[in-house]
Amino acid sequence: MRSTMMDTPLSIATLVRHAERVHGDAIVTTATETGSRKATFRECSKRASKLAHALRGLGVTSDQRVGTFMWNNQEHFEAYMAVPAMGAVLHTLNIRLPPAEVVFIANAAEDLVVLVDASLLPLFASILPGCTTVEHVIVVGKGDTTALAATGKTIHDYDALVAAASDAPFDYPVVDERDACAIAFTSGTTGSPKGVAYSHRSAMLHSMQLCLGDATGVGSRDRVLAVVPMFHVCAWGLPWACMLVGADLVLPDRFLQPDGIARIITSEKPTFAGAVPTIWTGLLQFVDKNPIDLKSFRMVLVGGSACPPSLMKAFEERHGMHIVHAWGMTETSPLGSVAVARDGLDPEEAWKLRISQGRLSPFVEAKLVGPDGKEIAWDGATSGELLVRGPWVTASYYPENDLEKFSDGWLRTGDVGTLTKDGYLTLTDRAKDVIKSGGEWISSVALENHLMGHETLLEACVVGVPDDKWGERPLACVVAKPGKDVSFAELRAFLADKIAKWQLPERWAIIASVPKTSVGKFDKKVLRADYAAGKLDVTTVD
Repeated sequence: MRSTMMDTPLSIATLVRHAERVHGDAIVTTATETGSRKATFRECSKRASKLAHALRGLGVTSDQRVGTFMWNNQEHFEAYMAVPAMGAVLHTLNIRLPPAEVVFIANAAEDLVVLVDASLLPLFASILPGCTTVEHVIVVGKGDTTALAATGKTIHDYDALVAAASDAPFDYPVVDERDACAIAFTSGTTGSPKGVAYSHRSAMLHSMQLCLGDATGVGSRDRVLAVVPMFHVCAWGLPWACMLVGADLVLPDRFLQPDGIARIITSEKPTFAGAVPTIWTGLLQFVDKNPIDLKSFRMVLVGGSACPPSLMKAFEERHGMHIVHAWGMTETSPLGSVAVARDGLDPEEAWKLRISQGRLSPFVEAKLVGPDGKEIAWDGATSGELLVRGPWVTASYYPENDLEKFSDGWLRTGDVGTLTKDGYLTLTDRAKDVIKSGGEWISSVALENHLMGHETLLEACVVGVPDDKWGERPLACVVAKPGKDVSFAELRAFLADKIAKWQLPERWAIIASVPKTSVGKFDKKVLRADYAAGKLDVTTVD
C-alpha cells in the first residue's frame, strides 16, 4: 500500500516563507562598534527577496555558486535566505584560510558572485586576482574598492544593489530537495580541501533535529548567540534552525574578542550560544577578572574540538553557565551527537556522559571498526575508528571524491573512540593524532584534558614524536597562565594518579600559544614540524 501523503519537497524557500509569515517578528541583532542594529525576520526576508532579484540580474540563473567572504551579520543572514531559496548554491568562504587556499576553494566551487564585507577588502584584494570564475563582487559596507576594480571584475555596493532591485516578491522556484543548497570545504589539514555539498533535504532535516529537546531544544523563546562563524559548516545550522522555530538570532560581526563577546552578552542576554572551546577559554579569563552576568544562558553548545572538563566546571561553578558538549564535522552538517545526560542519574554518572561527545543524534547511525576492519562492540571500553551514515552525512566529496574516506556506504570519520550500549560516544583521538607507543595507544586528548585542569596552565597540546625505543612518545606543549610559573615535575606528578604510568610524558615544552587552524582547532602538525626542526625548547623529565 502506498502512502497518500503529499510529496512536497523540503526546501530552504519553504523555510524562508515560514520564517517571514509565522516568525516575522523574530529579531536579528548584529553587533556594531557602538552597540547593535536590529531587523525582523520579516524585514530580512523582504531584503532577501530583493537580493535574489539582484543576483538574477547578475546572471545567477540556476545552481551557480554565490560565495560569501563575511562575518556573522544581518547581510550574511539575508544571503542564507536568498541564495539557496532562489535555487543557487551558497558557498561560505573561510576568511581565516591562507589566501592561496581561498583561491583554490573559490575556483573549485566555480563561484560566479562573491559577497565581501568591507572590513575584509584588503584581504580579499589579495585573493580576487586568482579567482578565475568570479565575475561580480558585492561589497557589504563602505570601503576602498580600488584594488578590486583593478582586477577587471564588476564591483557592486550591496545596499545600492538591493535598493534598486524589484520590490515584487521573488518567485522562488520549486527545487528537487536533493539539489545542493550550500557547499562547505574541509580545512585541508591532510591534503587539498574537499567540498561537501549540503542538499535542501539534509539542511532541513539537520535543522529539525538540532531543535529537538535532547539536542539543543532551541525554540521561539530563545535568543541564539551564533559565535561559531557563518563560514564554518553554515554556523552549525543555527541560522536556519532559528528561522524554523522563530528564535531571535544574535550575530557578533567582527567583535569576537572576549570583551566584544562579553558586551554582546550583557546587552542582549542570550539564552543559547554555540562556539568552539577556544572562544570560551578566552571569555573565562575575561569574566574572571571583569565579572558579568552569564546566567541568561540555559545552554552553551561547544564543539569543533574536545572541550576540557575543567573549562566546563569553571564556568558552571564560578559563573552558573551550563556547557553542553557536541560532536560533528563538516561531513555531518555538522551535528552528530550531543552530550545531554539521561534523567535520573546520580551526579557522577551524569558528569561522565556530559564530558563525552554525547549521544548519537536521531538517524545518525554509527559503528566502530578495528584495524582489521571488523566491527567492535558498543561496550563503552573497546575503541575503534568511528564510521557514520545518515541523511545529513555526505556520501562523497566535490568536485573530486576521496574513495578512501568511504566504506560500503559509511563515512570514515578518522576519529577513534568508544560507544556505550545506549549510544554515547567518547572520542579518544583523531586517528592521525593518536600516539602509538610500544604497540599501545595513548590518547593525546585525554592527556590534554587532564593537563588543562592544572591551575598554572591556560592550554596544553600533546603530540606524538619519534622515539628510538617505543616508536612514539608523547610531547606535552603547555601554555602558562599569566603570572604563573610552570613546573614540569609538578605537572607530571599531577598526571600520575590520573593515567597509567607508561602514558606519562617524558618530553615537555613551554610555548607562547597553541597553533590553531582557521576554525580554532589545535593544529598539531605545526608542533610536530617545529619539534622535528628543533624549534622547541624541550625538557626531559623522568
